[in-house]
Amino acid sequence: MSYLLKPLQTGSLTLANRLIMPPMATAKSEADGSINKAVLDYYQEKSNGGGFSLIIIEHSFISQQGKASNNQLSVADDSVLAGLRSLADVIHRNGSKTMMQINHAGSATTQEITGMAPIAPSTVPHPRNGNTPKELTKQEIIEIIHAFQTAASRVKTAGFDGIEIDSAHGYLLNQFFSPLTNKRTDEYGGTIHNRIRLHLQIIEAVRAAVGDNFPILLRLGACDFQEGGITLEDSQIAAKEFEKAGISILDISGSLLGYNSPESADQGYFSPLTEAIKQAVSIPIILTGGITEPQAAEELLASGKADLIGVGRAVLKNSLWAKHAIESLETATYCR
Repeated sequence: MSYLLKPLQTGSLTLANRLIMPPMATAKSEADGSINKAVLDYYQEKSNGGGFSLIIIEHSFISQQGKASNNQLSVADDSVLAGLRSLADVIHRNGSKTMMQINHAGSATTQEITGMAPIAPSTVPHPRNGNTPKELTKQEIIEIIHAFQTAASRVKTAGFDGIEIDSAHGYLLNQFFSPLTNKRTDEYGGTIHNRIRLHLQIIEAVRAAVGDNFPILLRLGACDFQEGGITLEDSQIAAKEFEKAGISILDISGSLLGYNSPESADQGYFSPLTEAIKQAVSIPIILTGGITEPQAAEELLASGKADLIGVGRAVLKNSLWAKHAIESLETATYCR
């Protein structure tokens, strides 16, 4: 049997195969973040044919101050619930499971977008936009934990199959994780365990909101590729703690540098990270990073570098990529 088609059990979620559409920002929502026809049409097109086992909806802001960009999807208040239900229904009708990624941008946004001063763990300029944020108070941290919790509750109420917490690509939780952007001297800074304290508090709060039988994924920016930043060893330690806290699947990606790796342009360029983190935990690991060919995905799975494969950019170019990939692999299997 093809590795990409091999069934995988992940707690209460059964994936028919190992191909996932990862979150990719579309900037198609209404100005307030609500779902519109453009969003529904986009996900109808991408999910048509059921080629993906799981579709993770693009990062969606949990509060106005955490909004990353104009026309970003919102999970910030109950007014978006009807639209979210419609989105989940579209994908379910096409035969895929679906989850929403929820996020706070921290200092990766601007006052022009949110109407508020950017916030972050420390008053360190963001490495990509150069903004110097306001340092979060402990009361504001408590409010952010609550915002993640209520956003997760909305996702479940809307009929999604799980949720993904975003700690990658230079957004708020990634800023707490990275020593380059977290210079705090309280219980949220310094050691690796302090730098993931907020993650663990959010996971606990989300789990309390959604119950035990609702998968919680975490997208982890696993390496800064810079001196003094997040190391692979940091991410192995963090991954173990996230598994203990009840994370169902880890989705490995880039950190402060974003979606790319400075060390490789090969298909699956984050595979050195996923392979090492997979060795540290027993929960499934998602690999993304420039994968455009089914055979490359097969080889990455066969070599044990990950449990699930995320294909994004190829699907942006060709909405039928997943359907054709599955058909080609099924044909190859039958002809053996």
